[in-house]
Amino acid sequence: MTVNVLGEVRRDGDHGTIHVEDVYDTDIDDLWRGVSEPERLARWLATVQGDLRVGGTIQATFTSTWEGPARIEVCDAPHRLLLTMMPGTTEETVLEALLTPEGQGTRLVVEERGLPWDQAPDYGAGWQAHLDDLRAHLEGRPAGDWHTRWTELISLYRPGQGR
Repeated sequence: MTVNVLGEVRRDGDHGTIHVEDVYDTDIDDLWRGVSEPERLARWLATVQGDLRVGGTIQATFTSTWEGPARIEVCDAPHRLLLTMMPGTTEETVLEALLTPEGQGTRLVVEERGLPWDQAPDYGAGWQAHLDDLRAHLEGRPAGDWHTRWTELISLYRPGQGR
């Protein structure tokens, strides 16, 4: 089976950035709802609760088992969502989603910046698995087993392995 790699890992000193992107066969407003509405997020990415406004803090529990707080920095519907994950801690990262119309569909770019370099490849595989689940959600299919997909992808994101 050929695996299409949707992203890359970039190094910035001791930190890493994950950049993943894909084009979805839906309009920008539908994709925006898929990445911003709690009911839809719960179907493919995470349950979220809390203060859902710019400056507000939410609590997220991802299908990948990561959980923690996030602060909403920017919510420019339907184009840009920017969150600070684990704000005020040594584990703080910045998570950004950018949506752009492309042909009959919409391109979604997800970046997470400030990750520990040694963990960044794991996050790359994880984000691709999440975007695969987003595709399933948009196509009306159930999300796959996140851990199984992550295991299939991890060697493609680790330097010197599979790429």
